Amino acid sequence: MSTTEKQRAAQLPQKMEPRNDGMALDLDWVASVQANTSAIERRAKTLPARRSVKKDHQAAWLLRAITCIDLTTLAGDDTAGRVARLCAKARQPVRQDILDSLGMGPITTGAVCVYHDMIAPARAALEGANIPIAAVSTGFPAGLSPFHLRVREIEESVKAGADEIDIVISRRHVLTQDWQALYDEMRSFRAACGEAHVKAILATGELGSLRNVARASLVCMMAGADFIKTSTGKESVNATLPVSLVMIRAIREYQERTGVRVGYKPAGGISKAKDAITYLALMKEELGERWLAPDLFRFGASSLLGDIERQLEHHVTGAYSASYRHAAG
Repeated sequence: MSTTEKQRAAQLPQKMEPRNDGMALDLDWVASVQANTSAIERRAKTLPARRSVKKDHQAAWLLRAITCIDLTTLAGDDTAGRVARLCAKARQPVRQDILDSLGMGPITTGAVCVYHDMIAPARAALEGANIPIAAVSTGFPAGLSPFHLRVREIEESVKAGADEIDIVISRRHVLTQDWQALYDEMRSFRAACGEAHVKAILATGELGSLRNVARASLVCMMAGADFIKTSTGKESVNATLPVSLVMIRAIREYQERTGVRVGYKPAGGISKAKDAITYLALMKEELGERWLAPDLFRFGASSLLGDIERQLEHHVTGAYSASYRHAAG
């Protein structure tokens, strides 16, 4: 890999993006937001075909994608041992011989994402590493537990050492257009997070329309979300390019009006290296290169890393290895 490509792959911001303090709910702004579904879908269809990169350029984009992965395990049978193995993979996501062949130094994933009970094992496994721990919260994935318990869950996860909290919104507030209720809920969750960053999971596959996705994105940002995230990964429809385009443009409009950068996290169903490159290209085209860094962009994924490492090995050796050689943990 050329020196320029290595520098681009390793280039990260020197500090975290400042927190989003939010703003007063502007219902006129919310009501003005529309979504032209046919135009959005046409634009989304052009991305995979037109955004193809090869050789060293592809390797550099894939290395950048790794640094933006929230390496995730959210299974009912999670154990401390499984989380420890996942954290070991987060600390060294690519085999050393592959990195050496690419002329790259150490890299890590953007974060590790777990349930509340797995925060302590993750902290122990990541001691000394500058890798954030994200915890899903607020009655994940449905978000239908009593409100005071959802707030308390956030507080307990922050107390346990979570650096980031992935909350789920109440979908009914979006479906009934009760934007004040959604705003107030998000403000409460934001306050409970304290210094921890908060990602608002919209569960876009359950919101009914792209217009609802756009408006919910805007309301959550007004209420102080540091990231907006597509899905829990548990819905029947998760991250898609049309939904991503809508959410990214809401982020752009919010930044243009307030000067505040909000991050984006597509989650669920992103498992192929080529898809990661497509999402990175979309971020660069719509928001600019500043959003190609882990403090403003994350993939919520568990299997994506394995395919990326497999593609990097092919780049180095010219041969594909079996997928089991690149286990997540």
